[in-house]
Amino acid sequence: MIDVSDEPRLAAPTYRAELLRLQTELAKLQEWVRRERQRVVVVFEGRDAAGKGGAIKRVIEHLNPRGARIEALSVPDERERTQWYFQRYVERLPAAGEIVLFDRSWYNRAGVERVLGFCNEQEYRRFLWQCPVFERLLVDDGVLLRKYWFSVSRAEQLRRLHRRAQDPLRRWKLSQVDVESALRWDDYSVARDEMLAATDTDEAPWFLVDSEDKRSARINMIAHLLSALPYSDLDVPRIALPRQVAASRQHRPPRERFQYVPDHAATL
Repeated sequence: MIDVSDEPRLAAPTYRAELLRLQTELAKLQEWVRRERQRVVVVFEGRDAAGKGGAIKRVIEHLNPRGARIEALSVPDERERTQWYFQRYVERLPAAGEIVLFDRSWYNRAGVERVLGFCNEQEYRRFLWQCPVFERLLVDDGVLLRKYWFSVSRAEQLRRLHRRAQDPLRRWKLSQVDVESALRWDDYSVARDEMLAATDTDEAPWFLVDSEDKRSARINMIAHLLSALPYSDLDVPRIALPRQVAASRQHRPPRERFQYVPDHAATL
């Protein structure tokens, strides 16, 4: 058996109630972003299986997808490898009125690429120098940038990786990179510390999320994001709906002409 933390977890009813309240506030935030034509970027980073994906899902769950999206870039292709490192991320930054959540970001270079040798020493050092400059340019241009690092213990990470391996609905999340993240825990710790030292700036500070308890981590992260953005509760015009609709006089073709999906629900 894998050791797990004995620390108390946030109770499910408390979690659901507070999450609903926070998601209501996120809807207000999005309306403010849309009306004020703001640009919001939220970076989610951290160890594998630290809970980034679950937090992102809860942030975006009830937002309008026309103004909020997730960017989770795959491995760069041959052409992208010849570009300026930040170039393909710039293409995915928000326009006015949009929120973009980066499920991993340009910080791949300071993490997995550094530890697994996917970049050389010169590329890595150039990133550590250029990244604060890049983020300062974003902030100076009015982008509201927030960065979160999700932290989890070695034992809890391993427990979650085992759960992924055993769950057919989560198995797609497990890769050889995840295995390496567990085997090379200390190397990732060193890379994280170097990254934080170089990129935790006044203009774009890092905020660390203790993710040993996923429920608490989600609540804490969303509450902080809301407190860190200067949004206000704007009046939303009410849409008048009719109490009833008159029956249509239009002649409709018989139902037998169409193919309906079988009523599987009736068999349950």
